[in-house]
Amino acid sequence: MGNTVKTALLLGALTGLLMLVGGLIGGNGGVLIAFIFAVILNFGSYWFSDKIVLKMYKAQEVSESSAPDLHAIVRNLAMKASLPMPRVFIIPEETPNAFATGRNENHAVVAVTEGIMRILTREELEGVIAHELSHIKNKDMLISSIAATIAGAISMLATMAQWAAIFGGGRSSDEDNGGGGIIGLIAMAIFAPLAAAVIQMAISRSREYLADAGGANITKNPYGLASALEKLTKASQIIPMNAKPSTAHLFIVNPLSGKAFMNLFSTHPPLEERIARLRSMKPY
Repeated sequence: MGNTVKTALLLGALTGLLMLVGGLIGGNGGVLIAFIFAVILNFGSYWFSDKIVLKMYKAQEVSESSAPDLHAIVRNLAMKASLPMPRVFIIPEETPNAFATGRNENHAVVAVTEGIMRILTREELEGVIAHELSHIKNKDMLISSIAATIAGAISMLATMAQWAAIFGGGRSSDEDNGGGGIIGLIAMAIFAPLAAAVIQMAISRSREYLADAGGANITKNPYGLASALEKLTKASQIIPMNAKPSTAHLFIVNPLSGKAFMNLFSTHPPLEERIARLRSMKPY
């Protein structure tokens, strides 16, 4: 419940930032224009996300006959989670990882890499699949799309502020406060997108904690997922994944974790913290 409330508060903060930035630049009209453009830009990503990301990683759909064990795990856990059976894909990638995508429960996809199926036990793989099904059940694709839309609108408004400063926007304000108008626009152009990105990443991290807890609830065994995360932590460092930053938030462990990203801008919480939380839970 705590992470659900946190997500709501963070989305509220992101919306508040949008209203503040829009009001300072162009009033309600500025907010509306930027928001409409952001919706248009993110609509395609939300609606066609599964096709885009699956093609990006050359994922291949597998049937029940070609991957019976994997299908059995997904089907069993989907039933426990009261979800429709998602489509199942395998990514030809040695780095162990997995993700779920799709715009809703009826158009969901669960994808795992070849590498993750080689190193995890059945219990651990069940923990990973349950985590991904929890993302689907929690409508995390929709929430991340909303956050991306609002953050995108803020970035557009910041760009407007930048051009306004370059071409003399805020000139009248300069006369009133001795140059504060242009300085304010420049500061907004720099810090507003930064603040939006920090909030957006915080939303993503809160959803990961929620999916961990939800996955543990589906399997009734938090230790399976904890053990899987421990293995994935080590393996992802040994076999780095050539992943796109725009899709990093989808994976169960950050495929970019081996690179120099500050925790503040990470799409995932620290793995040590996730594992500790799962280890502190009792089996159901």
